[in-house]
Formats: sequence, structure tokens, C-alpha cells
Amino acid sequence: MNANAITTAPSIRNTRQLLRRTMSPSAFAVITLIGLIASAVAIAALAQWTNIDLWLADLYYDPVRRVFPWDNTWFARDFMHGYLKNVIVWFGFLAIAATLIDLVYPLFRKSPLRRLQWRFVAIASILEPLLVRTLKASSNLHCPVGIDLYGGRAPLLRLFDAVPLDWHAGHCFPAGHASAGMWLSALAVFWLPANPRKALAVFLGGLFVGLTMGWVQQMRGMHFLTHTLATAWLSTALLFAMLVLFWNPLNAGTTLRTAQ
Repeated sequence: MNANAITTAPSIRNTRQLLRRTMSPSAFAVITLIGLIASAVAIAALAQWTNIDLWLADLYYDPVRRVFPWDNTWFARDFMHGYLKNVIVWFGFLAIAATLIDLVYPLFRKSPLRRLQWRFVAIASILEPLLVRTLKASSNLHCPVGIDLYGGRAPLLRLFDAVPLDWHAGHCFPAGHASAGMWLSALAVFWLPANPRKALAVFLGGLFVGLTMGWVQQMRGMHFLTHTLATAWLSTALLFAMLVLFWNPLNAGTTLRTAQ
């Protein structure tokens, strides 16, 4: 028997045992599903039965001038809504380009796992903003600046309120700008399945970027808090669904890399 085969087989078994100890797929799925259901109920309740959206909007609204002063600042309008978003979008384009080039000219031929991870990130960078943009285009809810409480024309319409027959759709739910940053949570896949704790930290970091971008939009009067939270929920649910589909190939890729 080949000596390499003798040493490799235990190594593969040890890796599989380590993965089972650090992250059980079934336990992860159950915990995540419970968290998604609970957070969806919480976000819906905040949007429909509390005034937290209005309370936070009031903090940034100037009732005397009837404007959101932060909307006219370089930080909120140019940097956060312009430069930062463009950098993240171009990073997504690079991930997509690298993935497409790899289909023709393999860039990661020595690492099937790395190839799979980049494909995961590229797909997430497309699907997450697309999902939010599609839902937003069909939404009846208005942004704060479009509501009569903050200088707009439309009355406040909550998430589950009946829509009046003569209603003009506001197309402002969920938060679109935040979605440009939240897909960065997909970078967590580079630490999966071997390092779930690091993956969780990267995932939360990506959400933090998106939540920060969404918060600045709230300061400008362009979104309510629950709009941003809904985007965070959609991003998390989408990444979870993708991870379920990618989990077995990711495990196989990790095993193959260890064997090599």
C-alpha cells in the first residue's frame, strides 16, 4: 500500500470529524430558520404596530425648514451614497468578472474550493441587490420625504395597511441602497466550512456595512429603519438558501484540498 495513502486517509477522517464538531449542518439550519422566522415577525411588528420609524425620522428632521439637513451634506450624499457604494459595486463586478473568466480560462485550477467560493460571492453580488430592487419596484410604501409628516404629499401607510384605490406607489420598501453593502456578507463563505466563527464575524461585518449605509439613508430621510432591517433580513435569508445549495460542494472541496 502506498505510504501517502496511509497518511492521507486518517487526515481526511480527522478533517471530517473536526467539521462535525465545529459546525453541524442540521443544527445550523434549524437555528438559522428559527432566527429568520423570529426576526421576520419582529421586523413586521416594528413596522406595523410601533412608531420607532417615525421616532427615528423625527431625530433627523428639521420641522422649521421642513427638510432632513443631512441630505445636503457631502458625507451622506456624496461619500456614503456615491463613492462608497461605487467601490462596493465595482468590487462585485470584479468578482463576477473573475468568475466568468474562470469558466473559460481557469484561474483557480489548483483550488476547486476557492473557485466555488468565488462563484458563491459572484452569485450573491447579483441576486441580493436584484431581489431587493425587484421587491422595491412593486412596493406601495413611501420614503419619509414622500410622506406628509416630513414635507411630502402621501399619508403614512404602514406595512399591512389597506392600500387606498387612488394610491400612488412609493417604491421605497425594502431599502435599496443598503443592499449594495449587505451582499458583502457573502464573503463569509471563504471561511466555510472549516472556520465557522470567523465566517460569522465576516458575515456580521458585511451586515454592519449595509446597516450603516442604510442608517445614513435614514438620516437623509430616504428610508425608515424597518426598510433597512427588511433588507438585512432578505440578505440573510438569501445567503442561507444559497449556503444550503452550496454546502455539500463546499465540504467536498475542503476534503479534496486536505487530501492534496
